[in-house]
Amino acid sequence: MIDLKFLRENPEIVRESQRTRGEDPGLVDALLEADASRRAAVLTGDNLRAEQKAFGKKVGQASQEERPALLEGSKELAAKVKEAEAAQHEAQAALDAAHRAISNVVQEGAPAGGEDDYIVLEHVGEIPKFDFEPKDHLELGESLGLIDMERGAKVSGSRFYFMTGYGAMLQLGLLQLAAQKAIANGFTMMIPPVLVRPEIMAGTGFLGAHSDEIYHLQDDDLYLVGTSEVPMAGYHSGEILELNEGPKRYAGWSSCFRREAGSYGKDTRGIIRVHQFDKVEMFTYCRPEDADAEHQRLLGWERDMLAAIDVPYRVIDVAGGDLGSSAARKFDCEAWVPTQGTYRELTSTSNCTTFQARRLGVRYRDENGKPQTAATLNGTLATTRWIVSILENHQQADGSVRVPEALVPFVGTDVLR
Repeated sequence: MIDLKFLRENPEIVRESQRTRGEDPGLVDALLEADASRRAAVLTGDNLRAEQKAFGKKVGQASQEERPALLEGSKELAAKVKEAEAAQHEAQAALDAAHRAISNVVQEGAPAGGEDDYIVLEHVGEIPKFDFEPKDHLELGESLGLIDMERGAKVSGSRFYFMTGYGAMLQLGLLQLAAQKAIANGFTMMIPPVLVRPEIMAGTGFLGAHSDEIYHLQDDDLYLVGTSEVPMAGYHSGEILELNEGPKRYAGWSSCFRREAGSYGKDTRGIIRVHQFDKVEMFTYCRPEDADAEHQRLLGWERDMLAAIDVPYRVIDVAGGDLGSSAARKFDCEAWVPTQGTYRELTSTSNCTTFQARRLGVRYRDENGKPQTAATLNGTLATTRWIVSILENHQQADGSVRVPEALVPFVGTDVLR
């Protein structure tokens, strides 16, 4: 949730953020009204309770003759207090609903618009030029015994697959390399649960506009995570952290699950858009004033990982309308996919400022020992989808694929034949 104090002092900044996202700026006024109503209800309740307390003392000091009339007045006052408390609870519920309806405030400098309004910040590497007709990742994966979509569909349905043989080793190698790099950069490695409680899923902001993307186990009231960002965000929920010595950094290795609702007919071939994949995700808790610098560090670690697999990519500044509700700024690294003649997302890093931590009650003590809301950030370090770019960019004329040097020790061969 956004900071209510910031909203009261800067309502036009929040309205402009809503416009940048393509969302309703009128929600800002609704939240301001709900905030004012709740504060008025609290004041009314406090005044009545104070009056009730004073009246109670008066009853205790009254004579026998005065007491019956005073007791009758006390009952009336108690009824008013009860009504005021009910109104206060109602006002608080209305405030909570209005508060959760507003997405994080987009950072100044982020582009406005939707999915196609990103800004390209940099191109890295050269696009390969083949003197043969390149194959797509699925044709390569099937011919080399790396991917089995047909049996994946037979066992689990569409958008499921088996990684087989060296394909399995390639995925494990990618994730292992990511884990090693994370540890070398000071991250604590985690294998988190992939089922989380509703309050954790809601706390990270994933139960809003895109809740239809999430698998829900109704009988257990648990959600399958689409990223290990979710359990790592919940890891310190309700806690006060020590962050004055620097950020707390975690890297989660997990399977991830997405329903891909609304993507019917889109990316149906291969493993670009699937229901289950594996990922190593970076997650950071830090002081808000350190968040921008930490965001650049996460992007740098993603770029280092992409350099290790030797694929051409570009870095984009994602437009406000394409940000998740929790993100104030997001940078994506998109790798070149030769047979599609375009770039496709491989990594994403988001600065969520204090939005998630406020929902989840994650705080830290400042230099004066006073609890303050922490900031959270996340970033991809490797996923199954990376195999698409590796296979297509490193394919050779004879149908084989060169394994990036950094992955050879994990895969066990330098060429997939």
